[in-house]
Order: sequence, then C-alpha cells, then structure tokens
Amino acid sequence: MRTTVIGGAMLPHAPQFFTMPDTEDKKTVEQVRAVAADIGNKLKALKPDLWIIFSNDHAEQFFLNSTPPFTIHVGGEASGEFAGRKFHWKIPSEIGFEIVRQLYRQQFDPAFTSTARIDYAIGIPLTHLGVTDPVLPIYVNAYLPPQPTMERCYAFGQAIARTVTSLGLRTVILSSGGMSHFPGTDRYSNPELAWDNKLLEKLAAGNLKSLIGFDETELDDTGNIELRCWACAAGALGERKPDVVSMDPSWHHNYASLAWFGEQGDGRDAHYPSIKPELVQLTSALHGLAHNETDRAQYMADASAYADKFKLSDEHRAALAKLEVPSIVKMGVHPLVPFLANMQIQRLRNPR
Repeated sequence: MRTTVIGGAMLPHAPQFFTMPDTEDKKTVEQVRAVAADIGNKLKALKPDLWIIFSNDHAEQFFLNSTPPFTIHVGGEASGEFAGRKFHWKIPSEIGFEIVRQLYRQQFDPAFTSTARIDYAIGIPLTHLGVTDPVLPIYVNAYLPPQPTMERCYAFGQAIARTVTSLGLRTVILSSGGMSHFPGTDRYSNPELAWDNKLLEKLAAGNLKSLIGFDETELDDTGNIELRCWACAAGALGERKPDVVSMDPSWHHNYASLAWFGEQGDGRDAHYPSIKPELVQLTSALHGLAHNETDRAQYMADASAYADKFKLSDEHRAALAKLEVPSIVKMGVHPLVPFLANMQIQRLRNPR
C-alpha cells in the first residue's frame, strides 16, 4: 500500500534555544532556527491534513504515577509554557481516538491522555517550524527505564503510517530530540560527535532502518536515548533519503536537523527490478532461450519464426534478434534473463 506520509522532520529541542544563557553560541542557535524555519516552510507547502509529532517527556508528566511507552494526546487542545514562552495548539481529537483504536487492532496498546501539557520538547520544534495548524502529539518514554526498544519504536511508527494511510490522511511526521547529550550528568560537556556523525551518514543515505540496530546500553552510553522518537518517525517515513541534513554541534548538545519533502523511496533504479507488464512477452522469449533447449534450437534455426511465437513490438522483436544485453536491460528487462539467454546462444554460436 502506498503511504500517505508525505514528509517529515527530525529536529532538536535543547532548552537553551529559549533560555539563551551566556554559554550558548548565538550563531549556532541562529543556524538551527534558520534551518528549521526553512524546513517548516517547505513542509507547510505540502498542505498536509495531519501533523504528528513524536516527543519524549522530560520526567515531568509520565514519570512517578504512570510511564507508558507511548501516549497519544486525544484532547481538543494542549497548552504549556517554558522560559517565558506560552504554547498552545489545537489537537485533532477524533483522529487521535481513531488512531488509538486502529493501533489496538494492530496489537499495539498505547495510552492516551486528554490533559497532558506541551513542554519545550514539543514547543521548541513547532515554534521553530512555524506550525500553527492542529498537531497530534505522541509522547515516547525515553528517560525512565525500561524504555521501549528501538525495534518496537520503529514498528510503532510503521503502524502509525499504516493507520493514517488507511484513513486517507496526508500526514507530516515530526520527531523531537537528539542527538547526543547527557543532561544532569557529569558527561554533559562531552557529546559523542563521532558517533552521531557516523549515524547521520547512514540516515543521509536513506537507511533510516539503521536506527533499530541500537540497544538501550549503546543509546545510554552515547547520550542518545531520545533517538527513540527518531525511530518512531523512521518507521512512519520508511526508507527514503532526506532532503535536508544539518549537523550543528555545541559543547553540550549535537544539534542535528533532517527533513523529507519528497516521495517515498530513494529514486534509484534497482539492479534487479520487478517485471513490467509491457515487457512480459519479451521476457518470456528471453527466458525460453535461457532455460529451454528446444526454444534455443528453434531460435538458432530461424530467429524470426521463434519471435512469431510472442506478441512483440517491432522494437522488442529487433532486440530479441540482436540479443544485445545492455540495450535490453536498458529497456527495463530483468538483467539476469538476457544475460543467461545470451550466454546460452553464444555457447551454441561458438562451440569449442
């Protein structure tokens, strides 16, 4: 099924973006803001029916009383404030409830809330993007063990994509968090830039599924526990190359921003494609030469008569007669078939 997830972004949410202490590099902050603003303009131009944001909770709301792995906001609106900034977004409540129902049917059991607040993990990226449309927040437990595995986060994102697609909702998927940082610990001034850059290379190539390869120990050791939100978004987005990849490191966080605006898929032609309907007859003729001794004998005796057995266009008939593998492959024929056909015919034409 073709997805209706039309775009997305993975963005940082460091509180310093709003508190702006003297220790913060103003140029770095401005760069992050500028990148996000440009991403926001391009995503808004897609005119989505639905915005979804995956975000962690900073041990504020889902901590001592209840800590679900995933919580979907189904209230009609949500508010919050941080560093003198007030947040308020409407929430598509009916859609939120329907997503919960559909996820239950897919063997996921997310919690749901009508009263959760918007903290800076959601407020900062939405502010930087300039999003004013209703947004559906989904909270992911990143900070309190035991957290959901990266595999489960990715699968949860896939389930979200299936659901919005079944509902026919053109959706933008956002995730907030990362990359490496260690708030509240003695490693706060030592983010793992080399590790982050190595992962970004994979994501930049469209290998979003690489995120599921990290266990809780590695995420904790590298200060990347918030990448669980990225894994959720990756599952929803599927394997597609980002249009924007920006790394802006600071002394305490590595600010990474990625965005997708185009169709799913990386745009490359597979070496071994599926069989195109218009090439079935030509492929069948070549397949006979590759695997049937009688067909090869008939072709060697009278190539034209052999071609008459198939409904071929003039172009395909000429291609069959010449057996020029590169030109046949260029047409879109599965390359293994003409390769084997030509090998067998050349063996008969040039016996030792």
